[in-house]
Amino acid sequence: MLAIYKREMRSYFTGVIGYVFLVLFLAIGGAAFCLTTLFAMNADVSSFFTYMLIFSAVILPLLTMKSFSDERKTKTEQLLLTAPVSITGMVLGKFLAALTMYSGALLVNSFYFVILYRYAEIKTANLIGNVVALLLVGMTFIAIGIFVSALTENQLSAAVGTMAIIVVFLLIGVLNSLLPSAYWLRYVFNCISIFTRFQTFTNGYFDLSSLIYYLSVSAVFVYFTIRVYDRRRFN
Repeated sequence: MLAIYKREMRSYFTGVIGYVFLVLFLAIGGAAFCLTTLFAMNADVSSFFTYMLIFSAVILPLLTMKSFSDERKTKTEQLLLTAPVSITGMVLGKFLAALTMYSGALLVNSFYFVILYRYAEIKTANLIGNVVALLLVGMTFIAIGIFVSALTENQLSAAVGTMAIIVVFLLIGVLNSLLPSAYWLRYVFNCISIFTRFQTFTNGYFDLSSLIYYLSVSAVFVYFTIRVYDRRRFN
């Protein structure tokens, strides 16, 4: 797994994907920070992280679209399948590499708020809750992305397919707010909505059920990816 992880991290910086992702994420993060805090003269961090959640849904597929689709396109997939590494290790190596890239960019963006401590009263618990929530959401998006990437050799199709699935998860939260409060479907949507569970953390509360939800969804999509390659190895 470590060899795959190092290989993926190296590929992000020997190609353009890693640089494009970092530039876009940091540029958008800086713009969102200026608009939601500096220009608005508002010390509430929730708006910034809500914007970053939406932007992550668009940017993260760029990070995961080449994870497996590029291997199939360049015919190096067979080398991975015959390499002395387990399918689980291969998938986790790629997943953790993408998560490392995302976590690093998110950490740099979060440093913007260190500046605000000198000029405004920041609720530390609220800030930490937002960072943790966005990290968990990003982890879920990455797991979805590598699964979709494993299904196609076209990087553009992988990116679009990942965005489509992510949008469905986000729209569930919107539909949930439109349903009558007593309607049973609202309870179901509330349980599976990424955005609804994200808001729990943004309010400064540590929600164990939401943590389990994000970890479970990520684990399910990672497992699906493993099963895809298990079938290919035996075929």
